[in-house]
Amino acid sequence: MPTLRRFIVLALLAALISAGANAAAAQGRQIVNIYSSRHYGAMEQMFVKFTQETGIEVRLSQGSPQALLTRLEQEGAQTPADVFFSVDTGSLVLAAERGLFQPIDSEVLRANVPEALRDPENRWFGLSQRLRTIVYNPDKVDPSELSTYEALADPKWNGRLCLRPATHVYTISLVASMIAALGEEKTEEVVKGWVANKPQLIDSDTRILETIAAGGCDVGITNHYYVGRLYAQNPDIKVKIFWANQEDRGVHRNVAGAGVTANAVNRENAIKLLEWLSDAEKGQAGDETGLPGGNYEYPVNVRARLNPIIEAFGTPKIDALPLSELGKYQKAAIDLLGRAGY
Repeated sequence: MPTLRRFIVLALLAALISAGANAAAAQGRQIVNIYSSRHYGAMEQMFVKFTQETGIEVRLSQGSPQALLTRLEQEGAQTPADVFFSVDTGSLVLAAERGLFQPIDSEVLRANVPEALRDPENRWFGLSQRLRTIVYNPDKVDPSELSTYEALADPKWNGRLCLRPATHVYTISLVASMIAALGEEKTEEVVKGWVANKPQLIDSDTRILETIAAGGCDVGITNHYYVGRLYAQNPDIKVKIFWANQEDRGVHRNVAGAGVTANAVNRENAIKLLEWLSDAEKGQAGDETGLPGGNYEYPVNVRARLNPIIEAFGTPKIDALPLSELGKYQKAAIDLLGRAGY
């Protein structure tokens, strides 16, 4: 009964929002409704700038990727959402598989987003790159001791690691990339090695970095842009980046990306938003208003300039696995993490 009641409430809310959107359209107002799992404030500067430049009002609803996918499915044709914006490839692939996106024929998006960073059927597009790599305290660790994600299973790291929990999408996607590269048997052996090293499980990349800097652990795995944020506040903080797996497949890459929903009412505005976000001079601009700039993410558009802080990180070798392939290993990764006792 609670599930049925929740469904009815969601359906009523969707109908009310949809009615509001239709009323706005009838009044000649241009809008685009976004379901977003990004969590960087009520309205990011990139959306503010988009509205200023195009006159299209952005309406944002936030939540976890799983909650927003469930909401999209339950709302069906009545959804007010025109765009689903996610911080993880896995949920973008899942949305496409569930028929929640529509393919977009956009010459602009094909030109701005490399093939490996978008869906083969153009149902979703990566809009910024997130490199998940090894971080360490330079007072505790010589970088010559570091090499790969797999090497963190070595017993010398016992009691010295800080990692995200198994339930987080960042952990799941990293393990999925390892399955793609190494196979399940070898990956499970590695993850069991991590577990044997008794890591501190901290559900925040920022707190992992702060713990490392404070001497609470020596090595961790985080997304690169969290380091960028801390450097912007304190360039002398006792944390450094080590690009993982540079002698083999390269560092693990994920994306923040988006697709136009299958039932988008404001379809053309949604396409305009994605095209704008992929533009090297607009959404990809390396300043505080751009998608990668304010959050220190790497742009997907090769013509975009880099924020100076992440430019100083160098040019790492990146795992070339197409992100559409990465999404296929998500369930296997979840199952493996459970078996390994992570």
